[in-house]
Amino acid sequence: MPSETAKLDVIAPNFKKRMSGVTSTVFRLVPLQARDIAIASAGPNIPDAVPQVPVSALFTMSRKGPSGPRVWHARRNNEMLVGIALKQILRKRLKLLFTSAAQRHHTGFTKWMIRQMDAVIATSARSAGFLEVPATVIHHGIDTELFSPSPDKTALRATLNLPADQILVGCFGRIRPQKGNDLFTDLMLRLLPSRPNVTAVMMGGVTEKNRDFHAALIAQVEAAGLTDRFLFLPEDPHWDISRWFKALDLYIAPQRWEGFGLTPLEAMACAVPVVATRAGAFEELVQDGSTGTLVDIEDLDAMTTATATLLDDDALRAAWSLNARAHAAGHCRIEQEAAAITKIYRHLLNT
Repeated sequence: MPSETAKLDVIAPNFKKRMSGVTSTVFRLVPLQARDIAIASAGPNIPDAVPQVPVSALFTMSRKGPSGPRVWHARRNNEMLVGIALKQILRKRLKLLFTSAAQRHHTGFTKWMIRQMDAVIATSARSAGFLEVPATVIHHGIDTELFSPSPDKTALRATLNLPADQILVGCFGRIRPQKGNDLFTDLMLRLLPSRPNVTAVMMGGVTEKNRDFHAALIAQVEAAGLTDRFLFLPEDPHWDISRWFKALDLYIAPQRWEGFGLTPLEAMACAVPVVATRAGAFEELVQDGSTGTLVDIEDLDAMTTATATLLDDDALRAAWSLNARAHAAGHCRIEQEAAAITKIYRHLLNT
């Protein structure tokens, strides 16, 4: 019904059924932004906590919003296309905004759609470099109250069935070659034999396409006789995975490719220093030599040296832990991301 959209100034569609990084971004940001501006999402499987309108209401909504034009904030190509159709075919008064996380050259059709936008956001300076139009760089933020240091790491580890007296090194996320899980495995198999006080934790979902890849990693650890100190854990079924980050002492982000990559931020917010490759936005998130160490993609020797340094120097690891938390809490909060995007909404609504 038209009344469902009548009071909206901003629509942030999410046209993907399954959970993804982009979907998570929409679901986290829209409820925050709704405190300051009339915004809703539209699409399948949107949680009740997210302000939303039916997709059918988009086609019957009034031509203009309560203040004049509405903002249509797309984050995917299909969402850009629908916004263009609503504006150019159905004559809705829309200001089109697109957020790009891609770190690759766009196709001709995508370039054309981007040129139809009234404004563009890039999630990193690297992403902005692949655009042929001006873009505002706004990094993703995280909930630094949810992702925060544990007041009792020993008790938390007991709850998670993790060893209490070990240095825990984590690598979380979907198990696939682009995420560098094999690099993490090789890295830890180099370091674990001479460090009986260290345990590796790999956690993440495995698609059918990557079953053999995952099985090969497990077999590699079994062959090394280290199954007791290299834990393969399934993806946490809960929405909140912060407790797993809170249980760690060191986080490894060995990605070969990444669109943005929130896990180093989530680790740092939990006072966990990071060793990360120069993939995604990691160079813009990790303060090399202060909150973690950056290494070149697939440089296993550099990754090994950096990890060994932090494992063997408790004082350095403690200092970087404090730096990591301070930086994340000061510069990487989701409230900052929401406010920066809302500022662009208001600019578009007033022009």
